[in-house]
Amino acid sequence: MDITALNEKIRKESEFIDVLFNEISKTIVGQKSMIERLVVGLLGNGHILLEGVPGLAKTLAIKSLAATMKAKFQRIQFTPDLLPADLLGTMIYNQKDGNFAIKKGPIFSNFILADEINRAPAKVQSALLEAMQERQVTIGDTTFKLDEPFLVLATQNPIEQEGTYPLPEAQVDRFMLKVKITYPTREEEQKIMKLNTTQDMPQINAVISPDDILKARKLVHEIYVDEKIEKYILDIVFATRSPKDFGLDELTDLISYGASPRATINLALGARAIAFIRRRGFVIPEDVRTICADVLRHRIAVTYEAEAEDITSETIITKILNQVEVP
Repeated sequence: MDITALNEKIRKESEFIDVLFNEISKTIVGQKSMIERLVVGLLGNGHILLEGVPGLAKTLAIKSLAATMKAKFQRIQFTPDLLPADLLGTMIYNQKDGNFAIKKGPIFSNFILADEINRAPAKVQSALLEAMQERQVTIGDTTFKLDEPFLVLATQNPIEQEGTYPLPEAQVDRFMLKVKITYPTREEEQKIMKLNTTQDMPQINAVISPDDILKARKLVHEIYVDEKIEKYILDIVFATRSPKDFGLDELTDLISYGASPRATINLALGARAIAFIRRRGFVIPEDVRTICADVLRHRIAVTYEAEAEDITSETIITKILNQVEVP
């Protein structure tokens, strides 16, 4: 493989990334990591679970991303009385014709914001997750393929637990990334205040098309991953399952179960997407380390002992990254 030619090809084809980020930055101040992870999910054909307190521009971020490519966007507020039909659509009887007509639900969009997904009962959650996995929806006897690109950004509110239905671990594993967002800095918040109180919000222009994203996805799969990088990814994932084999004996009683094979796939895909965003035709260890916490934090279950000692999955990931040998 000619790495130089591939690197030049990726550098040229990924030019739109800078344009995309510049356009989104018109309405989003800071939160660069969140925007980057949204693009990683888009390029990796995965979905994102976002956790953060209200008011951190989660809705605005995905709405702005959809606007940059004139894609269809839908925000769905999940509530305890929501039904699967409210999401997917249903059959409606037409008395005049004596026939049933299909009314499609809000799932038939390119970008879905599933706001506070843990407020909806299990039936609704599973209906959404099935659509995410299969990229299709069945209403009555008819199956519809969902439009591409199709990205679900599901949010969880970490401060209110009353009236919520926590997502089961097996369902959480279907999300490519779990991203945690924090408050902006003092300087960023001052810019946010000025932007929202002194003028009309800037308009986002369409700078790319959905076809550009589909083309970029194919290019992401072409990015070169050396065998040493593959081994590094496997070492990280296997360290979550058998920490003793990697000299991490202290983690044995802290991990209930480790990351699934989906973690390995998504870590490799995420690293490729990061390389593409950095406009490189090959993956380096830093790409893996950059995306590692977002891929693994919801795939490592900690024991009661770990919870008692206030040790989270992120603490475990940090220890693994510090211990596993970097190629």
